[in-house]
Amino acid sequence: MDFTSINPATGETIKHYPAWTDSDLEQALGLSAEVSSAWQSTPIEARCELLSNLVRTLRENSDFHAAKITLEMGKPIRESRAEIEKCAWAAEFFSQNTERFLRDELVETDASRSYVAFQPIGTVLGIMPWNFPYWQVFRFAVPVVAAGNCALLKHASNVPQCAEAIEKIFQQSGFPPGVFQWLRISHAQSEKLIQDPRVHALSLTGGEQAGRRIAALAGKSLKKTVLELGGSDPFVVLADADLELAATAAVTARFQNCGQSCIAAKRFILVDAIADEFLALFKRQVEVLSVGDPSREETRLGPMAKSDLRDGLHHTVAESMRQGAVPLAGCEPMAGPGYFYRPSILDRVQRGMPAYQEELFGPVAVMVRARDEQEALALANEHRYGLGASVWTRDSAKGEDFARRLQCGAAFVNGMVKSDPRMPFGGVKDSGYGRELSIHGLREFTNIKSIWIG
Repeated sequence: MDFTSINPATGETIKHYPAWTDSDLEQALGLSAEVSSAWQSTPIEARCELLSNLVRTLRENSDFHAAKITLEMGKPIRESRAEIEKCAWAAEFFSQNTERFLRDELVETDASRSYVAFQPIGTVLGIMPWNFPYWQVFRFAVPVVAAGNCALLKHASNVPQCAEAIEKIFQQSGFPPGVFQWLRISHAQSEKLIQDPRVHALSLTGGEQAGRRIAALAGKSLKKTVLELGGSDPFVVLADADLELAATAAVTARFQNCGQSCIAAKRFILVDAIADEFLALFKRQVEVLSVGDPSREETRLGPMAKSDLRDGLHHTVAESMRQGAVPLAGCEPMAGPGYFYRPSILDRVQRGMPAYQEELFGPVAVMVRARDEQEALALANEHRYGLGASVWTRDSAKGEDFARRLQCGAAFVNGMVKSDPRMPFGGVKDSGYGRELSIHGLREFTNIKSIWIG
């Protein structure tokens, strides 16, 4: 397995990391098993103090870590700084709330005393993607270690410098050796690791096929899994929406991180009555997006993270146009070095087209037209994914009712979908199962134990 840093803005190879041998992996597993019992017994207050150290370490070195993100996966530097701050926010949130979230819950029964306890389960393996190379890891790891578990990270192979830096953050913050470890292992080694009895649960953020494979392997060993497998989030604009507000939010919701986000708005479902007006407002803002060097402050859109992703995206766009979709902007790669793709709008996308059926992970906005609100809801819900969704309307009561009927893990009214440490994050249908963040995410990897005292 090749762990190689490539700058997607230039195509330049930066650094190689050697893959681990089976002996290296065994040493890491042994260390995790050795420290696990002591870490589980560490008082929650002490674990939370280390999380506070983590917050300081991140914020004091924000520019250094943001530059790592921008260098390895091409995120504009302003967005990279925001990603680091979000990691710090999550660590801060759990440092302040873990003791309350894990407090015993008293239950009235026929016992003299009975309650529910939330106890660590051991070691959790996280298999994480490249698109938010710090945030995805912290979203997984912070609640895991806060709950008293050890965390093992198998990160995406194209962001090894980010993975290495994250491991050092935990070390610099005072976490005991072995509580958090980055594993430079192959897919074959990962599959063996999943079945190792020293690994007690798994968390995966990634593609649908990877999720099915991981779930099957974990199922053979009866291990708990949390899966976040992407989405094709609908951004529904109703006839009474504030179109200026919706169009401005839509540009950010689609093109942030070059469209490489599970919860990016991917299908814009527009009621016919306002479709043309919304598109005109949206297109005007897309055409002035600054595309270029992601290390420059003014850049809004950097390169895609990998060349094969750009090739796959364009194949989907081209095939959809062949089937009748209408290009309104972009819809082609940019010439020159790096993996840049023009900010694009694809209109009149219909059922059966690849751009409708597949998750477009890149800077292409897919426009789908609906006759009325009823058809808009049906279009939003008929997709196999169900991660996030948003609806836009001036009538907040109608928006709330619409949101409750959306088949997804998170529904937003007059706001773009985003993750928040205070709210659970996860999906339904082929977007996976389980939740991260909030009290619900913290308890996912605990033994929820009933204790009855006669």
